[in-house]
Amino acid sequence: MLVAPEEDEQPPPRRSRRDWVVDCALFLLAIAVGASALADQVGRGLDAPLLVFDVIGGAALCLALWWRRRWPFALGLASVPMQAFSSSAGVAGLIILFTVAAYRRWQLAALIAALQLAVLPVYRSVQPDDTSLPPWAYFALVTLAMTAIVACGMFVRARRQSRWERVRHAEAEQQLLVEQARHAERTRIAREMHDVLAHRISLLSLHAGALEFRPEAPPEEVARAAAVIRASAHQALEDLRAVIGILRDGADGEAPQPPQPTLAALPGLLEESRAAGMRLHADVRVADLAAVPD
Repeated sequence: MLVAPEEDEQPPPRRSRRDWVVDCALFLLAIAVGASALADQVGRGLDAPLLVFDVIGGAALCLALWWRRRWPFALGLASVPMQAFSSSAGVAGLIILFTVAAYRRWQLAALIAALQLAVLPVYRSVQPDDTSLPPWAYFALVTLAMTAIVACGMFVRARRQSRWERVRHAEAEQQLLVEQARHAERTRIAREMHDVLAHRISLLSLHAGALEFRPEAPPEEVARAAAVIRASAHQALEDLRAVIGILRDGADGEAPQPPQPTLAALPGLLEESRAAGMRLHADVRVADLAAVPD
């Protein structure tokens, strides 16, 4: 479909300080050139009723320039009947044509340009004729000007879309780097938790083997070994749950960060191993274990 809804196109950016300066300059240019063209037509004998319509059409189209970025195609269609009788609306109509080419598809800009060219015979018939140019030269000059305006608008739109595409590509690359960093961090933490989990399971195996090896052990030793097995199994389950939580991708892309064992946890680890029946001797020559970096 040639005439697509404007909301399907890329929305124009919010008006910046530079846009305000450009819009003010174009508004003043349209008024100045429109007033000059109207004065020339009055000098050639423009009728009073047509003069009123000329002024109204030119003023309306010049004021519409302030909304040219928001509704370029609609204003382009509205400019067609005004340019059929208003000499003061000529420059404003060309500015709107440029905006259509800069913010909409080239097919829409070509449609507006073709409609504006189609009403030129009507304009030549109702306005006092300028005998300095033959009709074919006049139409050729206007066609060349409109072609150049549409080409400039298309160039501006292509450059703006290229800039937006580069920004989107950079954002996608940044997001990919963030995801890779998160994956590497999850893998590192899971590897550390795997070592802790392996230690818990080894304690379970050690105590279970001791119970199997000494079935005639006193009830106190059996109860103590069973308590160690229960505590180790519970802690191993918690460690396993932590590993699964780290490896699972969350909705927000962030993985939980459980506290990792440090050198400060070494005494507790030794006590667990001694309680399991292992004979261990550790010579740790550090005054403050908690002060050692992770």
